Amino acid sequence: MVKEHQIIAGNFDLAGRASSDLKRLLKGDAHYPRRFVNRVCSASYEAEINIVIHSVGGYMTYEIVEDLIELNFYDDGPGIIDIELAMKKGYSTANQIAHINGFGAGMGLNNIKELSDRLTIHSSPRGTHLKIQFKVGERDA
Repeated sequence: MVKEHQIIAGNFDLAGRASSDLKRLLKGDAHYPRRFVNRVCSASYEAEINIVIHSVGGYMTYEIVEDLIELNFYDDGPGIIDIELAMKKGYSTANQIAHINGFGAGMGLNNIKELSDRLTIHSSPRGTHLKIQFKVGERDA
């Protein structure tokens, strides 16, 4: 199963809609452990919020193949200048509007890395692609 969701830059009212849809789907399938669902959906929400805060818009796709879930987040720029720096806890380039809305603590990419089983990031001024993979495993028991 593959599904796609649009993510609108700066729209905090709709932020999390794609992740909520994914959560409903995974919770409806009794074979996924609760910890696994929480891990996938928490990482998805972090990535979705990053697009809302830092980009000019984008989209998310997810693919579910038995015990493997792959999330792909694409945005249309401006890109991450220094991925290594952006991965550090507490580093943020969020604007004042994000902070007023309770976001921008600089934990997003780090949290995604810790929650996922595999994370790859490709970025240029034209945009960023996050590929996040999860496999049901021992840590989900």
